[in-house]
Amino acid sequence: MWSGAWVAERLGVELVGDEGLGELLGLALRRNPKRAHLLVSNVLGKHVPQSPAVVYGYGFALGLRVRDLLGEDEARRAVVLGYAETATGLGHSVADGVGLAPCLHSTRRPVEGVAPAGGFEEAHSHATSHLLLPENPALLAGDGPLVLVDDEFSTGNTILNTIRDLHERHPRERYVIVTLVDMRSAADLGRLTDFAHEINTRVDLVAAASGTVRLPEGVLQKGQALVARYESTGGPGDSAAPAQDLAGRAAPAGPGEGLDDRPTSAGPGVGSAGQAVSVELGVASAGPEGSVEQAASGGSAGSAEQAVSCGSGARRAAAVRVELGWPGGVPDGGRHGFTPEHRVRLEEALPVMAERIAEALPVGVRRGSGRVLVLGCEELMYAPLRLGVALEKIVDGEVRYSTTTRSPVLALDDPGYAIRTRLVFPSHDNPADGPGERYAYNVAGAGFDAVVAVVDSLADTPELHAPDGLLARLAAHTPSVLLAVVPSYVPPVSPVLPAPPSTERPSMLSEPLRGPDFSSYAPDEVGWLLQDLSDTRLEAPTEEREEAIQSGGAHYAESLPVEYQPSPQYQELFHNALGTSAVRIAQAVGAVTETVLAERSPRPVLVSLARAGTPVGVLMRRWAQHRHGLDLPHYAVSIVRGRGIDANALRWLAAHHDPADVVFVDGWTGKGAITRELTQAVEEFETSDGITGFDPEIAVLADPGSCVRTYGTREDFLIPSACLNSTVSGLISRTVLRADLVGEHDYHGAKFYRELAGVDVSVDFLDAVSARFGEVDQAVDDRVKELLSTDRTPTWEGWAAVERISEEYGIHDVNLVKPGVGEATRVLLRRVPWKILARAGAGADLDHVRLLAEQRGVPVEEVAELPYTCVGLIHPKYTRGATGADGKAVAV
Repeated sequence: MWSGAWVAERLGVELVGDEGLGELLGLALRRNPKRAHLLVSNVLGKHVPQSPAVVYGYGFALGLRVRDLLGEDEARRAVVLGYAETATGLGHSVADGVGLAPCLHSTRRPVEGVAPAGGFEEAHSHATSHLLLPENPALLAGDGPLVLVDDEFSTGNTILNTIRDLHERHPRERYVIVTLVDMRSAADLGRLTDFAHEINTRVDLVAAASGTVRLPEGVLQKGQALVARYESTGGPGDSAAPAQDLAGRAAPAGPGEGLDDRPTSAGPGVGSAGQAVSVELGVASAGPEGSVEQAASGGSAGSAEQAVSCGSGARRAAAVRVELGWPGGVPDGGRHGFTPEHRVRLEEALPVMAERIAEALPVGVRRGSGRVLVLGCEELMYAPLRLGVALEKIVDGEVRYSTTTRSPVLALDDPGYAIRTRLVFPSHDNPADGPGERYAYNVAGAGFDAVVAVVDSLADTPELHAPDGLLARLAAHTPSVLLAVVPSYVPPVSPVLPAPPSTERPSMLSEPLRGPDFSSYAPDEVGWLLQDLSDTRLEAPTEEREEAIQSGGAHYAESLPVEYQPSPQYQELFHNALGTSAVRIAQAVGAVTETVLAERSPRPVLVSLARAGTPVGVLMRRWAQHRHGLDLPHYAVSIVRGRGIDANALRWLAAHHDPADVVFVDGWTGKGAITRELTQAVEEFETSDGITGFDPEIAVLADPGSCVRTYGTREDFLIPSACLNSTVSGLISRTVLRADLVGEHDYHGAKFYRELAGVDVSVDFLDAVSARFGEVDQAVDDRVKELLSTDRTPTWEGWAAVERISEEYGIHDVNLVKPGVGEATRVLLRRVPWKILARAGAGADLDHVRLLAEQRGVPVEEVAELPYTCVGLIHPKYTRGATGADGKAVAV
């Protein structure tokens, strides 16, 4: 049965194309806001265990075709680049087929002391930041053909974006894209030719097979509903260790259920079926003749020298460490480059290393019909693949190969479904983006008599050996677990004299935080250049904060207001406002994005000012995808009035992108204080760090204060995202800057309010506006044409109006005057408001303001001549005994 039948029948998905395409691909489901279905390769060696010779053969054959396409001379000048995580082994195999080309693959693992030679984002990945870390930068700086390898070519956005970025730095005459399956839609087929013409180069495509996926109307919603249904009902199964037969094979799950093998509340040592799981401390190692020697027990739990044994009565399995004898100086993979000379040395050593593994295997696998799985680890695909190919040649049993992954997929035990079981275990390589779950698919219940886990030395950690770690998860499903560790290759770093203390910078800043670990946005929507302060108590009562701020005792960024919990009436106002303004917002998003693309950069790096700018940045990114098929990088950074922008965030951006491509994004302007703050902060940063190129001009959705040149509209209207706090901003707080929490080399901080997930409307807001993009295409074109031909020089009339109001109302402090609907809303939500000035005749745009003002006992005063729809006035010289203009106590 085809392993895509289950999904096809329930979603109406069709896989059409070359004969045999169904043998290469199956289908599964995953939780993803853009694409619910997942194409699962049967020959990649990632999700589906396959013969190592078959996996390697597909890549090698593609490499031979590239060599024939280029010819000997050009093949000798080529460089092969594979994509992490899934195509690192495939890229290497292609390079072997080319025969004369060095290989490099992208990585998500930063390496201290190795400067990135480039980086990019991948739209559909679960961890999107890719780094290029060649030991020899000349690999990417040459002018020979660049061969880019990925397992699937669908929209082509990731590869084309990579070519565009690298071509701008080091132009080449020729690029070759290599993939197992070319799955472009009819609409995307012409993009490759157009793209090659655009950058004036040649781009070829080599694929093992081609086809496309036909998707019926509403397939995304149906797929999401199916995932939600099976996840909520335990469809993938909730067992920590299934019932097993005496041979160690998992009993099959019931109809429509898969096996999701993960730790449960029963704790280590107890499976869902009551199966005992014992843990012995110590280490088992393979001796010179392959005998198993059990070291004395008594090691500490979780130590790297721990052997895990699991069993139920008659069965036990111990992790046996196999010393490979990996050749010195040969890299573990292509993270820093892998040359033809490295390949020769590796192939000389492979037979001996495979023999050592074979000697440690059970006799039934070495000389009988047993089955063994060689299991790689995430990006480490090539080394275990080549070991598997060599092992397959010398053992009588059946050898299969697959690798673990960080990509979550729904598991369902049905012969017509590609992912039938799932092992779940914690990450064990100290990932830069923090710990998280990792997965091994189609291993449990597959009847393997032995599993050889191959990891690099950086992943040989206590987490690997823990009671809930990978080795223990494997031991629950096979009688024999072997561990082979490949030395992690780190390029030698030339000694450098220390820099003077005044200019010393951290060698590596943290990678951006991403959802779902930080924020409710999808990981590809935005990366937060912030530190997570979720576990720190920062909230203070509004009246205490206001008194401290105005007395000079504290800065507003040193604490957080208590998050406003909207009433049902207020939530209804939000949804009504969103329904009536979605088209207007969509048009403004389109206009500002097109203006940026036309005037600032054809490949901008969007950097939103957290947090009001972040929903706008996400919408601009979505517009660029909708209209141009662009996957723009988007980050959120902190800027604090009176303190400036986060300099460490600028340093990270400068290390990963061209500062000239950075476009700062905010929601709206009030009087222009942040615009001025950013200009000053960038000037100070250029002086302190010597890094130039950042343009401080902000792109905003609405510019009622006439403070910027790049905007979607200058109307002062209700942007629904201004109605709420974190619940419309990815559940992220406003940013925090306090000396005891934010050190010299730290990003500014913020909190992730996970507990508010039940009332979160962040994605609802984005989806409601994005859904109207198709309706406003023509209106946006007309608006952009008008904007580009108009003098948009800022007049700063908003600032002048604020100064006038400050004096007329006896406030004498422009910081206490907050002009515009968005700023007035913030006053009512976060500060101690004195009164609201509303333009006479203002309609539904102020319904939520009137409701908030009523709830807080704040008067709303209509003013005939007001340049803004409304203005919020913060109570001047506030103390907790203060009174308003009418003599009444200020309500809080």
